[in-house]
Amino acid sequence: MGHTATDQAGTGGLTATEHRLANGLRVVLSEDHLTPVAAVCLWYDVGSRHEVKGRTGLAHLFEHLMFQGSKQVQGNGHFELVQGAGGSLNGTTSFERTNYFETMPTHQLELALWLEADRMGSLLAALDDESMENQRDVVKNERRQRYDNVPYGTAFEKLTALAYPEGHPYHHTPIGSMADLDAATLEDARAFFRTYYAPGNAVLSVVGDIDPEQTLAWIEKYFGSIASHDGKPAPRDGSLPETIGEQLREVVEEEVPARALMAAYRLPHDGTRACDAADLALTVLGGGESSRLYNRLVRRDRTAVAAGFGLLRLAGAPSLGWLDVKTSGDVEVPVIEAAIDEELARFAEEGPTAEEMERAQAQLEREWLDRLGTVAGRADELCRFAVLFGDPQLALTAVQRVLEVSAEEVQAVAKAKLRPDNRAVLVYEPTAPAEIAQSAEDAEGAEGAEDPESAAAVEATDENEEAAK
Repeated sequence: MGHTATDQAGTGGLTATEHRLANGLRVVLSEDHLTPVAAVCLWYDVGSRHEVKGRTGLAHLFEHLMFQGSKQVQGNGHFELVQGAGGSLNGTTSFERTNYFETMPTHQLELALWLEADRMGSLLAALDDESMENQRDVVKNERRQRYDNVPYGTAFEKLTALAYPEGHPYHHTPIGSMADLDAATLEDARAFFRTYYAPGNAVLSVVGDIDPEQTLAWIEKYFGSIASHDGKPAPRDGSLPETIGEQLREVVEEEVPARALMAAYRLPHDGTRACDAADLALTVLGGGESSRLYNRLVRRDRTAVAAGFGLLRLAGAPSLGWLDVKTSGDVEVPVIEAAIDEELARFAEEGPTAEEMERAQAQLEREWLDRLGTVAGRADELCRFAVLFGDPQLALTAVQRVLEVSAEEVQAVAKAKLRPDNRAVLVYEPTAPAEIAQSAEDAEGAEGAEDPESAAAVEATDENEEAAK
């Protein structure tokens, strides 16, 4: 195993070493003896962008299957062993990757490494119809609880489908569709594992109170014997024109608490200086209660109860600037939209003030330092930069790159990108709750329903219900 050490310049004293096993597994280690804990993070270079039509949601489904047992660990044993040893764990899926992570007391690090190696090397030995059906139902229920049956729950899915055209690898979100989840077979899952869950398609980071030599010995012992295999297809091309070229729009009538305006702006790819500039622009405009949009819409005009503008960073496709505004009372969406466009146009013309730049850079610096300051956060960022950009060391200098961006660059990206012809817009219009709508319908058909006082009472009930929501 060869390794290289990072140049410490600009890293705030943080260091990392890189290693590669003979089977292709990339390993990143970072010592931190502040507390007696260690974080293990394993990123697989597979996400929803790698899925094909008719099998959406498979990457996320497989994330769940990875916790259903392997050759040496049955059922929920992974959870039981980690939590029984005083650790915590989870896994997540995105457009661009699937990750698994544990934070353990230092003396239990070997257990976490053995568990991750066992399921990477032997999951297929335990994957059967029972576990497949069990987790299919879990994921479908998750979709109901987090997307289909909550106010504004499908907004992300709808806006993504608007912002990325049909056939684009980012057109669908990681949760997938109910129909595709139902269609997935056991053989689909097995083929997915054989294609993407290979040592050469993964990065393992271990951060914390570790002995690097001993840690590498354990990694070699448990992961080194896992056979390498190729055959992963290249991800579909995610490139698009720099701007959308028109305003895309959809109106959604649903039972939601208030009118809402959501929009996605096409922004530069993650990993670029322009993306960092866009992040700063959105922070000035909508990053918290000191931002321009919050001050304008919530504090001054009182036309909104919430206003935020954030960045969804993507490496394989244009990133998205995510605007989310909930209206106040009976305020109409066009009033909100006109004020937003006025603020964006003023920002594009004038740029950020020196005070706003200082505040935005300090906010992003704090967020980065918060992530790098914990062993789990640093392990995740080292994996991210290794998988998406080929160099984990970039994680250690990310803060400095944000601080080097100028106000002129922030203004330029806002002027080029934050325009009405470069956004997908979702407008939510509330409908009356089903039971109230039915009551009104029944009242209209009943004897004496034409009485003006009765009709007024029904209307008042509707208004009160909507105000309460």
